[in-house]
Amino acid sequence: MQGIISRHIFSWKTISILPLFPRRFLRHQAYDAGFDPDDLAEARIWRSSFQPGTLPKGSTSFSRSQGAGGQHVNKTETKATTTWPVSQLLTVLPKILHGHIRASKYYSRNNDSITMQAQAHRSRTANMEDNHSKLYGEIQDIYRKVVPGESSPDKARKYEALKTSANASRLKSKKQHASKKMGRKGGSDH
Repeated sequence: MQGIISRHIFSWKTISILPLFPRRFLRHQAYDAGFDPDDLAEARIWRSSFQPGTLPKGSTSFSRSQGAGGQHVNKTETKATTTWPVSQLLTVLPKILHGHIRASKYYSRNNDSITMQAQAHRSRTANMEDNHSKLYGEIQDIYRKVVPGESSPDKARKYEALKTSANASRLKSKKQHASKKMGRKGGSDH
């Protein structure tokens, strides 16, 4: 009987507690205020000039693709597998993206690289270009997830006003609390 009951005992160790405030835990702060302004500026300038041609070539190997295609698929090696070492990619990416490139679903931990495969086309060059466009799209997605949009001057003024009013109300509350404590002690300096 005790064994059956012990299976149903609630344990706090098994529950994962999520943070109440995910990233923006400060009360009156714009989203991009938590980032280094120089890193954000560098990333935004980089984004405006980022083109698929600026990426390194990577190393591509070809193998037989699978699926429909009959004799052509069985005899030609058109499936393209392109690998880019992360160290090569980091030379062309802004510093703010460096930590997130290894979190990509295409990251291969064994050889510390990003690996893409394409076999949709019947030609090697088309599949190789498809890999390059996939890498370009993946880096664009990482940029969109990591780098916040620029806050407008109106929003910055709004958050500054909220911060000032919150600070003023905090100080007022502190002074009221201090005067209450002084009143309890019996001493008043008025």
